[in-house]
Amino acid sequence: MTILPDVVASEEITVRPAARWRPRPVFVGGIVLTAVLFAIGGWERRWIADDGLTVLRTVRNLLAGNGPVFNAGERVEVNTSTAWTYLIWFFSWLTHARLEYVVLGIALTLSVAAIVFAMVGAGLLWGGGKSQLLLPAGALVFIALPPARDYATSGLESSLVICWLAVLWWWLIRWSRAEKVSGGGLFGLVFFAGLAPLIRPEMTLVGALALLMVWCAPLPEIRMRPWVFRVVIVAVAGLVPVAYQIWRMGYYGLPYPNTAVAKDAGGSKWRQGFVYLWNFVGPYWLWVPLVMLAVAAALAMRSRSIRAVSPFGNNPKPALRERVHRFRRWLRTPSAVVVLMLGSGALLTVYEIRVGGDFMHGRMLLPQLFCALLPVMVLPLKSKAVQAGSRQAVLILLIAGTVTWALSAAGITAIESDSRISSSGIADERLYYIQATGRDHPIRAEDYLGYPRIRAMVRDVAASPDGGLLINSPSFTYWHVVPPPKPIPDGGAGHTVFYVNLGMISMNMPLDVRVIDPMGLAYPLAAHTFRFLDARIGHDKNLDSDWAVVDAGMVNRHPWLPWFLGEDWVTRIRTAMSCPETRDVLAATREPLTADRFRRNFQQSLEYAGYRIDRVPEFEIERCRLVDPIPPN
Repeated sequence: MTILPDVVASEEITVRPAARWRPRPVFVGGIVLTAVLFAIGGWERRWIADDGLTVLRTVRNLLAGNGPVFNAGERVEVNTSTAWTYLIWFFSWLTHARLEYVVLGIALTLSVAAIVFAMVGAGLLWGGGKSQLLLPAGALVFIALPPARDYATSGLESSLVICWLAVLWWWLIRWSRAEKVSGGGLFGLVFFAGLAPLIRPEMTLVGALALLMVWCAPLPEIRMRPWVFRVVIVAVAGLVPVAYQIWRMGYYGLPYPNTAVAKDAGGSKWRQGFVYLWNFVGPYWLWVPLVMLAVAAALAMRSRSIRAVSPFGNNPKPALRERVHRFRRWLRTPSAVVVLMLGSGALLTVYEIRVGGDFMHGRMLLPQLFCALLPVMVLPLKSKAVQAGSRQAVLILLIAGTVTWALSAAGITAIESDSRISSSGIADERLYYIQATGRDHPIRAEDYLGYPRIRAMVRDVAASPDGGLLINSPSFTYWHVVPPPKPIPDGGAGHTVFYVNLGMISMNMPLDVRVIDPMGLAYPLAAHTFRFLDARIGHDKNLDSDWAVVDAGMVNRHPWLPWFLGEDWVTRIRTAMSCPETRDVLAATREPLTADRFRRNFQQSLEYAGYRIDRVPEFEIERCRLVDPIPPN
């Protein structure tokens, strides 16, 4: 019986060894120029979003010894990117610098590094001879887009995501072109790809495909048995994410971050998703440079006599064993890496459209665009005039057209409405917060004190030493403070703030002030409600403040209740919250973390994630088969 070899000699794979290619000064200069332009563009639009400040609250609790939580005593994973949280925590612990400045520096550094790695990877893809230049192309398209420069800082994990994609791209291209691959180098690659779910949950798709490609491709020359080596590959790739996943399920009682529950990440809003896609593509005419770059890439391949490598060779009908053998060899080629990144970008785009996109203009489509641009971050151009033909002339025109588009798109404002929020609920977040705070660069927590209601909140918390629940009023100048029941303990009963803007509130409050939100990002009770189908994307859950009054144990009678809250409604909510299933879900995050609690959380995490309550107490009482405390008329 013929056994297909697991080890394929280097001459069986037609590649251009990376070690033989030396970058030319023009290529290096193009990288430096593009990186500097992106750094300047990101710095000119520097800011930290409210959601970016939300991340820092968890970091503050980590530094204070309260654990990776948003509110001490309640285990809720508010941050979508685990790696981003601990990266900020590490450099904050190392530098002892102010958190806002730490995250600003990390984000801008990673954004610029992403462009560098992406361009170097594309340079390795195209190679470079003495008679050709490698010029920036797709990189200029990316850095020209205002959302790319907005989220080069922002405090969100966007910079980490594109940097991870860029490094993975560069590493895979090196792997596909290398004459020899050491076991250590391969383990480093699979370990890095395995971090995908910790970068962002949806990046698991990219990481899994990359790992599958490496796992199925021919192995390097090693002394251990091939099947043992593949087992080791799986172990190295899964070491950190699997360990964290076990810990997450036991600690938080969920199989994914609480944000996925709050936003129903498994739900579908196709129509809103297409609106979000057009809101990103339409204002910049983004299809224009994408078409030009696609044509330019095709011409560059023909000019350099490069053709797309078929996984099955020239034989149209090879035997099955031969087809499998050739396909495995093809997996370790630059063509396979390009297909991987383009396919990943397309699949991520479909996913983002399915879930309805986001309320931040362009942000959630930047990784997909970045994947699509990776192979054309730079393009080759012959440097000798005698070699220039019609194809080269067209190629020059296409690159010039891309540069022209970049110059024109860089100054476009996509959302022109006075509120900076479109009719579909999509907002230019940076301009919105600049306008709302009166700051050109809202970065520090106190920069957001000018946002409506925030300064009044700080004042009203200080003016209520007994504690209480703060609920926003229709006026921007004061908050309703629902007092705690007597007797008041020494030092007060503590404060809870119930409002939608978690970041600016939590960063302007000490850690002993509990901050929760009606959308459920930091509030499990709200997260487990049903979403409103036609509400603004990302804000499609809205738990009434009556529930917070009951949950916080505050006085539930007038005149201490705000006028717009009803006593009957509050009474029904108290009954609804006695539902055993609801109490169990809340206990998963609030009970002391014993071994039994950890084990139960781990076993029930999937059930907890799918549990939903009805925000209307009468319906919730009926769902739980409880007795309505207020008889019907």
